[in-house]
Amino acid sequence: MDSLTASPPALRRLKLDQALALLKQAGYPLPATRELGLETLQAIIDGLCDLSLRDALTGLANRRHFRAALERELDRVARTGESALLLVLDIDHFKRVNDTLGHEAGDRVITTVAQRLTDCVRPMDVVARYGGEEFAILLPNCQPTFGPLVAERVRRSVESEPVQLAHGQEVRVTVSVGGAYAPQWVRSSASLWMERADLQLYCAKTEGRNRVCLEPTPVSSVSSEEKSMLFGVSSFAELRELGDE
Repeated sequence: MDSLTASPPALRRLKLDQALALLKQAGYPLPATRELGLETLQAIIDGLCDLSLRDALTGLANRRHFRAALERELDRVARTGESALLLVLDIDHFKRVNDTLGHEAGDRVITTVAQRLTDCVRPMDVVARYGGEEFAILLPNCQPTFGPLVAERVRRSVESEPVQLAHGQEVRVTVSVGGAYAPQWVRSSASLWMERADLQLYCAKTEGRNRVCLEPTPVSSVSSEEKSMLFGVSSFAELRELGDE
């Protein structure tokens, strides 16, 4: 017997009311009836599952959802050899916005940047709010020839016009962008891919911000950690041994 069924009727009603309130706040269509039929219960469960994968402020994918998407894409690239690009972005001098204009203005900046990022990528791409003022974009099937163009389009979309705040105020916002390609034909990890993209983001910041720094091509070298993940074998030596058997 599950916990919801075992709970007293009043407690079950309270849990249902809380679930419906969360869905309403997030803008999900609510079921026409509040009776716990199978169709209604499934709709509520589906909505809550989707809600758990999204950032509450922006509606973008959250960190957990994005990390899972990275792992799936790394597996696909390892099997197919197709190219994929990971972009990480930081809003430049965001602390200054919060300190001088307040956290409400900061939230407005974050939601506006989120919308502009979403508007300039493909439906197949995944945009996430990865941290406070940090965003990430996963671009499957993005060739190195087009990577710099895509990253620059993302950067320009953010600085294209000021963010409109309350009482007629506005603030100009820019982002620094770093990017790395998934290693082709190699089984890697989301952490290693993020580290390489973060290194490029650091370069963009140290070079003056409001710019793009990308790895020029997909990496061809393989780290010791990536070697250990290759087909679940701990080293290339063990692969050779398997081939000799």
